[in-house]
Amino acid sequence: MNHGTNLAALTNQPTRRQAFAGVAMAFGGLAIVSVKAWAEAAGEISHTAESIHQEVVFKASRKRVYEALTDAKQFDQVVQFSDARKTRMPAGAPPTQISPEVGGAFSTFGGLIVGRHIELVPNSRIVQAWRPAYWKPGVYSIVKFELGESSSETKLVLDHTGFPDGDGKNLLDGWNKNYWEPLAKYLA
Repeated sequence: MNHGTNLAALTNQPTRRQAFAGVAMAFGGLAIVSVKAWAEAAGEISHTAESIHQEVVFKASRKRVYEALTDAKQFDQVVQFSDARKTRMPAGAPPTQISPEVGGAFSTFGGLIVGRHIELVPNSRIVQAWRPAYWKPGVYSIVKFELGESSSETKLVLDHTGFPDGDGKNLLDGWNKNYWEPLAKYLA
């Protein structure tokens, strides 16, 4: 019954070879689209993001530095020595509020700086989701304080990442005038 006639040709249906070739081309097309989409997404990665890395030495134990940064009453005393207290905080600004727990909120400098604790390792490390009140709602950066002790001094290593482009210089100035200088005075 076959007598050399091609049934696929008579019915206008593709041969097996044509069907496999079509499937292969379809998957190849998907692969090209996927690679293109991936390449477009990769193009959105910033390789010039600003970050701040500082190393500051205090003449105090790690325990004392850790407590000054995590205890609301002590940090409120640090705030009294800060540039923000003299230039940016309104009269009657609310006192410092710092939760002692991971996930807990903090509000410092009369609400000018707010966030949440991501990690608290007593006398060793503090990691925070941190933001100044002037940033757009929902925008947070990551601040990590690492405390290392050497005899009677503490070396604090700060890494601040994820903040909006262009804010680096202002934030760097703020760390010096509102954290390190007043903290050194408080711990003296």
